[in-house]
Amino acid sequence: MGYSTERKQAVLRKLLPPYNRTVADLAKEEGVSTAAIYQWRKATRAKGQLLPENSAEPEGWSTQDKFNAVLETAALAEAELAEYCRRRGLYPERIRRWRAACGQANDLADGKAREDSDAMKTERQRSKALERELRRKEAALAETAALLTLRKKAAAIWGDEDK
Repeated sequence: MGYSTERKQAVLRKLLPPYNRTVADLAKEEGVSTAAIYQWRKATRAKGQLLPENSAEPEGWSTQDKFNAVLETAALAEAELAEYCRRRGLYPERIRRWRAACGQANDLADGKAREDSDAMKTERQRSKALERELRRKEAALAETAALLTLRKKAAAIWGDEDK
């Protein structure tokens, strides 16, 4: 038996503030399986709606949810931001903190990329040095093998018993 879209939306609204219900509590109350609610929430989130993933508390939201909240509020004026925060059960300061964290994320990513690039450069240099050393040692080994072969041939030709 399928549930109507209105019923699904009504159940999912209870996951949001001011209710902040858990999926397990909501499933018991509404008589719907937890798997169904999780599936509805996943489908709704895939459409771009902001629904908390694991926690009713905004600090327990996933980084994707926080980023989506920052995107939704990016163009809002202070009054609109305050209204948005009231609807979602957030504080404007929390949104500002998340916005700052999003801005710093690129700096961290750039630093990590630079660090990885430096590490790769060092590894390439080390690899080239090891390859040079290997070529040198292979040449020395080939020369030694050639000298031993010549020594044996000379001993066979001149009858030298000192092998």
